[in-house]
Amino acid sequence: MIAVCRTDELPVGESIRFTADVPVAVFNADGDFYAVDDTCTHQDAALSDGFLEGCFVECPLHAALFDLRTGMPTCLPAKRAVRTHPVFVEDGMIYVHVAAAEPVRQTEYALSQEGAA
Repeated sequence: MIAVCRTDELPVGESIRFTADVPVAVFNADGDFYAVDDTCTHQDAALSDGFLEGCFVECPLHAALFDLRTGMPTCLPAKRAVRTHPVFVEDGMIYVHVAAAEPVRQTEYALSQEGAA
């Protein structure tokens, strides 16, 4: 696990980025903390620079929207999910367990487009 920062150092609606095997972004979404790979799956843009609304982050480059709880995109142009990572808070400190690399899930839309090709 990686110690990221204290909870009072990450205000509601903000994010922080750190690098493990890959860049990871930690978000404070209305007091709940979420961690995802920091690179949009559509194009190389930092999600930590995106716009946070509730449990969703909008990519600053092309407005793809990702659910921080699942990593799944909710609209185009992104078709693949970003990896999510477990977040733990202990004694006011935020910890992230960076998941091992695994295949990224695709949306039903992306899978249906592959079958149509």
